[in-house]
Amino acid sequence: MVENRAYDWIKKSLTTIEKAGWYRCVKTIESAPGAVIQLEGQSLINFASNDYLGLAGEERLKQAAIAAIREYGTGSTGSRLLSGHRQLHRDLESAIASLKQTEDALVFSSGYLANMGTIRALVGARDLILADEYNHSSLKNGATLTGATVINYQHCDVNDLEQQLAQYRDSYRRCLLLTDTVFSMDGDLCPLPQILDLADEYEAMVLVDEAHATGVMGTTGAGCVEYFGCRDRALIQMGTLSKALGSLGGYIAGSATLIDFLRNRAPSWIYTTALSPADTATALAAIQLIQEQPQRRQQLWDHMQFLKQALREFPLLPSQSPILCLGLSNPQQALQLSDHLHASGIFAPAVRPPTVPFSRIRFSIMATHQQQHLQQLVEALTRFGISFSSPCA
Repeated sequence: MVENRAYDWIKKSLTTIEKAGWYRCVKTIESAPGAVIQLEGQSLINFASNDYLGLAGEERLKQAAIAAIREYGTGSTGSRLLSGHRQLHRDLESAIASLKQTEDALVFSSGYLANMGTIRALVGARDLILADEYNHSSLKNGATLTGATVINYQHCDVNDLEQQLAQYRDSYRRCLLLTDTVFSMDGDLCPLPQILDLADEYEAMVLVDEAHATGVMGTTGAGCVEYFGCRDRALIQMGTLSKALGSLGGYIAGSATLIDFLRNRAPSWIYTTALSPADTATALAAIQLIQEQPQRRQQLWDHMQFLKQALREFPLLPSQSPILCLGLSNPQQALQLSDHLHASGIFAPAVRPPTVPFSRIRFSIMATHQQQHLQQLVEALTRFGISFSSPCA
C-alpha cells in the first residue's frame, strides 16, 4: 500500500488544539431534557440548555410528534418542491407569521440553513454586507459564501456601523445589515431601533437572527422585534424552532413577496429535504403553548432577576436575556470552574476560544429551574477557590 502523508497535518493540528486548552469532546446525556439531567451516570442541574421554557420534555409536544408520525410517517421523503410538502408545514408557517405579525413565513430544516440560504439569495458579488463582529457562525458563513464584500462593525456599536455605511454604501448595488438580536455567547441585545433607522437612511436591508429571542423576548414571546416595538419596520426575521420552542428547524418571517422570492431562490430550502412531520408538529404545538401559558416566560424572567442580583459581585457580562456569562481570564480557569461546578452537581461547560474571544462559563436559565437549583449554583460559585477577574476590565 502506498503511504500517503497528505493527512498527517490533522494529528498535528489536534495536538496544537489540545495544548491551547481548546480541545472538545461530547458528553452523553442519558435522560430526557429538563432542568435536571443524567450525565454519564450523575444527576446534575442543567445550566447548559437552550430549552429556555422547558418545552423539549413537555408531554403535549411529545404527543403532537407521535400523532404526526402515525399520520405522516417518520420522514418527509423529499424537498418541499418535490414530494416533501405537507399541510403541517404550511400550518406551522402560518403560526409563525401570526406570532411574528408578518405577512408570511418559510420553514427550513435548520436555523443554520435558514441563514445560509436566505443571505445567499439576497446579495451577491456586487453587494455589501455589514455585520456585527459577534454574530453567529451561520450569519458569518452565509455572508462569506455570497461573494459580497463583508465588513464587520464593532459589537453593538451604532456609531461604527454608521461610519461604515457612510464610507462604503454608495459603492455597492445592495447592502445587507446582519445581526443577532440576542447574542448567544454574551446574553446582550443588539440596538435594533438604531440599526433600523440607519437602514432606512442608507437604503439597506436588515436581517436579524432571533434564534435565542423566539419564545423568550417580548410580551407574547415573539422576539426582540416585538420587545423593541419594531414590528411595523421593514426587516427580515430569522429564528429557530430548536431552542425555546423545543423542536428542530429554522424559519424566515417577513413580507409575502420576500417569502415567495425565497421559495424560488434560497438553495438551502429548494435542495433540502423538508422538516420531518414530528419536528413540524412539535414546533406548531410549542407556538400554541407559549401563547396559552405566558407564566412560563414570567417564571424565566423571575429566575433571571434572582440570579443577577445574587451574583452581582461576580464579573458577569452585561445581559438582558436568560443567558448569563461569567468572564474568566483563560481557558484553564474556565475548565477548572466547570469541573468544580460538575463536582457540585451542576452542568455548565466551559466556553473557550475560538468560539468566543475570551473564555467564560455560560449559564442558560430555564423556566423549569427550581429556586433550590438557583441557590445551589450561587453557593457553588461562592465556594470556588480562585479570585474572579473580568477579562474585559
